[in-house]
Amino acid sequence: MTPSWGNAMTDKMQQRQWRRYVPRLLLIPFAVVLWPPLYNRIEPEFLGVPFFYWFQLAWILVGAVCVWAVYVLEQRAAKNESP
Repeated sequence: MTPSWGNAMTDKMQQRQWRRYVPRLLLIPFAVVLWPPLYNRIEPEFLGVPFFYWFQLAWILVGAVCVWAVYVLEQRAAKNESP
């Protein structure tokens, strides 16, 4: 039978490993917008706006959602760590 503190230590180690990858969500919108051949075209238009512009605007919104997700996940993790 293993002591109960062993499981708690394992859970904390897994949570720390998981927390290392959360900020990497912020790299997704950054990497996509830095690759112009992906969106360097006019068609399809959205409400008369060329693809080049609305694609960038959409990624601003996706980036905001990624920042919010990282913030919420980090706050939850910090709350769980506090005694």
